[in-house]
Parts: sequence; C-alpha cells; structure tokens
Amino acid sequence: MKFKINRDHFSSGLQLVTSVVGSRKTMPILQNVLIEARKDLIHLTTTNLDLGIRCSVKADVSEEGSVTLPVKDLSRIVRELADMEVSVECKDTSKSTITTRGSIFNIIGMDSKEFPPLPELEERKSTEIGRDELTQMLKSVSFAQSVNEERYMLKGVFFQFEKDLLSLVATDGRRLAVATKSMQTEENAQGEFILPSLTVNELVKLPKNGDKINISFTDRQVSIELKVDSGENEEQGFRESVYLVSKVVEGKYPNYKQVIPKDDFKSAMVERELMQECVNRAALVSDERVTLRIKNKEMVISGQSLLGDACESMPIVYEGEESTVSFNPKFLLDPLRSIQMDQISLEFRDDMSPGVFKVSPEEADLPKILCVVMPIRTD
Repeated sequence: MKFKINRDHFSSGLQLVTSVVGSRKTMPILQNVLIEARKDLIHLTTTNLDLGIRCSVKADVSEEGSVTLPVKDLSRIVRELADMEVSVECKDTSKSTITTRGSIFNIIGMDSKEFPPLPELEERKSTEIGRDELTQMLKSVSFAQSVNEERYMLKGVFFQFEKDLLSLVATDGRRLAVATKSMQTEENAQGEFILPSLTVNELVKLPKNGDKINISFTDRQVSIELKVDSGENEEQGFRESVYLVSKVVEGKYPNYKQVIPKDDFKSAMVERELMQECVNRAALVSDERVTLRIKNKEMVISGQSLLGDACESMPIVYEGEESTVSFNPKFLLDPLRSIQMDQISLEFRDDMSPGVFKVSPEEADLPKILCVVMPIRTD
C-alpha cells in the first residue's frame, strides 16, 4: 500500500473516526483504524462492535492495499506534521512509514484481515431526511437523555416514523423533550427504534458536506449514511459518503405521550436568550432551585441559598393571574440553550404542575419542539 495525501484532509478523516474505538483489552485491534487505499481514495473505518463508522478521503494512491494503525496515536502524529503533503507506505508487514519533508515515522500496526467488518443490514426499512433538519431536532432533545445505567432504555433518543410525522423523543424521568416534523414516510419505512446516546453524539458531529441523510433500520441495527457533496466543502477532502452503523437500544420505549400535560395551562411568550441569561445569573446563588413568579407583562426569577439571594426580572407577553413555580435551574437552562428560536412559549399552572416550553414555527418544514420540566415544590 502506498499513497500521498493532504495532511489536513487526512487529519479531518482521522478526527471524524477517532472517537469510535473499542475499550476491550481482549481485542486490541479495536483501538486501530482500518485504512484501505483504493483508486483515488482512502477509506477509514473504526468500530467498537456496538457502533462503527467509515469515511472516504481523497488521496493519490499508487499502490492499493490495507492496514490497521493505532488511531489516536496516528491522529496526533498527522496533526503535528510540518508539511502539507504526507506519504504513507506499507510493505508486506504491518509496519507503516509516514513521511513528510524532514520527518519519518515508522508505526507498528496490525494485519487488516483481523479487523471486524461493519455489518450489513438485511430486510431493512429506509427513509431520507435533510441533514440540517435531523441535526437540529437531535440537538433540541438529546440533552434530556438519561445517564442512569439502570434505565438503559432511556439512554438514547427514540425515533418514531409514522405515515406523515417523524418524532424524536428523549427523557430521563424528570424532563421530557419531543421534536416533531411533518414528512411523508412510505408505509414500508414506518417503524421505531432507540438510537444509543453515543451514536447520537457521533451523528450530530457529521461533517457539513452533504444535504441528505439516509436512515435504514431493522429490529437490532440502524445505519446512517450521509452522501458527501465534494464541492461543498473541499477543504476537508471527504468523498462518497460517511457511513455509521449502530446497534439499537433493545426494549420498549415508555409511552411518553402520557407525560405531556393535557389540561389547560396559562401561557406566556418569552425571549429565549434573555430568559437563559436571567436563569443563569439567578442560579449562581441558588440551592439547586430557581423560582419563577409570573405576572402581567413581567417574570421575576429568583435564587436563594446560604450564600445569599439574587433576583432578575424580564418583560414577557402575558396577561392573567399571577403564578409561582420552582424548577431545577439546569432543567430550565438545557432546553433554553438547545432551542434555536428567539421566541418560545412557556406554559405553567401552579407549583405542583410541570412547566412546558413550546416552539411552533409557522414554517411547515421546521420542527415543532416541546419540553416538559417537572417542578420543585415551592415551600
């Protein structure tokens, strides 16, 4: 195997796949990246057996072949090289030589035949969605995923494909986030799965080199393929596609619709960034609780602890009875940071009822977002 490649292109590809490596000491090859040189491309693949990722980067290939090398060490070396043109050569052994002007590195790898192949999905359901739309929806809900090992079914984002609606859901039992988008889904592509949190993180980090993502899934696995538009972002050098394949979280996702309040709540329109700033400042002296006092055209946000107290006020669009409700400030800040719209609706009732953030854009192609936050009783 022998090829020349732009240092930054090589580094971009390695950076994309580096976080998907195995931790099993019984399989050291999972710490490696599989490098396959074919035609005018190199294909980079890593896997931890639960999640695998592959990307293609343009290169000048003079001899085709493959090898696996320690991905984290290789990534550090490539990033620090002084020259832009990098030569990589591997003879019959697993030792690879990386050279640039004035630098020579000999790296010991492992035979590519030992590298576990990425699984192929059979009898799968498939659908297509815009990359930016999917990323925005994931960012709007992923903060609510559970980190509790015992509640493994909640450690991910629930995808539900219905005839004319896509729903993404995350909850940890104390807050719930739902993003919905109207989209036509073929009958043979309708279904649901739970995408693990690690896969969600990798999906959000996909390069901005394509507009469409193809999602395919079975009862046990899901594959996500981003078709690369090479002319869109030439500086990263990606080609063909970026492909992820992941196991799904097994089990039945709880009925999240039961948590969404159906009673009539009072509603106020608030400026998202201003509320975020006020809650953030009040939380500096709070004892894991901030209190919202909502009255005509004003919301007062206060925090109190042994350190002292703080009070913030902001204008809102609301006319009605005064209400007071308290929340964990983190549970307020997470959705306020994740939602992209400037104006959001805050629904509330009393100190025993949850607070609900809602975003309902007028544009039909934008997702609707709903976040339910459980209250802390105000004494």
